[in-house]
Amino acid sequence: MEYVQERVTTLHDLTGATPEAPVDRAAVVVPMTEREYAGLAAERVLSALERVGPARVVVPLHASERRVGAFADWLDEYDLPLTVLWCDGPRVESLLREEGLDGDRGKGRDVWLALGAALAGGEEYVVFHDADTKTYDRHYVSRLLFPLARGHSFSKGYYARVENGRLYGRLFRLFYAPLVRALRDDHDAAVLDYLAAFRYALAGEFAATRDLASRLRMQRSWGLEVGTLGDAFARAGFEGSAQVDLGAYEHDHRAVSGPTGLSDMSRQVGAALFSVVAEHGVTPDYETLPARYAESARRFVRAYGTDAAFNGLDYPVDEERAQVDRYAEAVVPPAEDRRLPAWADAPIDPDEVCHLAATDLREARE
Repeated sequence: MEYVQERVTTLHDLTGATPEAPVDRAAVVVPMTEREYAGLAAERVLSALERVGPARVVVPLHASERRVGAFADWLDEYDLPLTVLWCDGPRVESLLREEGLDGDRGKGRDVWLALGAALAGGEEYVVFHDADTKTYDRHYVSRLLFPLARGHSFSKGYYARVENGRLYGRLFRLFYAPLVRALRDDHDAAVLDYLAAFRYALAGEFAATRDLASRLRMQRSWGLEVGTLGDAFARAGFEGSAQVDLGAYEHDHRAVSGPTGLSDMSRQVGAALFSVVAEHGVTPDYETLPARYAESARRFVRAYGTDAAFNGLDYPVDEERAQVDRYAEAVVPPAEDRRLPAWADAPIDPDEVCHLAATDLREARE
């Protein structure tokens, strides 16, 4: 336990407090895919939200036409003010295609669609949570909202990823954090100080005021969290941002290899990070940066190895070093910026998206 303040306001779990917060004026966005259907983690999240009492829960659902009806029926079993937004329906897909908003899709696109639905509902605050959280606690919502009620416009959760006697959070520990440090060693830029101030920058749990949320440009896939930090820096800055200790946290782990593995994710996170820093005037030397990242990451491996040993945790140092080598391949200049537009500037109406998604879902259930 500690109480060190960062450049952004840092709220610590010192007493196990559940502060009063405006949950009744907030929409909670919980993205789901077919793998969450009737799963224990998703059940825990939804059951906990029943006791929270938010104004609305928006579930952007990535599911096939064959499965979406049963999924929606399962969601209806919960006593929640629920909006299910089917992200794969033909009318929604057609609208996005007509407006040039189709292309690559992933978690970020679904969250963007859900954010539009949340803004259409008129709530003052929007809270975002992943659905694969095995230790989800109903206090998360009020903790994330608390700094917003005290004048901040953006807050992000943080936690230690310690499970089964090992340190996890590998993409953050071994890729994001050492990469940001390598960039800071070469560039004196406020945006890098901001990105380094968050204790778990890749956490999917964050909250924003309605005004800030309407100005977030979403990455289409796994760079979502980093892209959000970039816009939060531009709109809220250090003074308007906070991070909140959410305590114990466990969720699914991914393999390093494979199409949805950490190696593939590192490329998307890296692309999002480089787009953010470029937008704020940082021009990395991509010829030397991979080696400087790897050197920085190896220092992190040594430090985490000592930390793990101190706590009696298993630490497969050879695996960690091998991951660094894989992640170094992701340190490349970003391709074309394909972020989705902020809803304040979007060419489509979120009410129309909600209507089309509801029609798609109704027909799929018939």
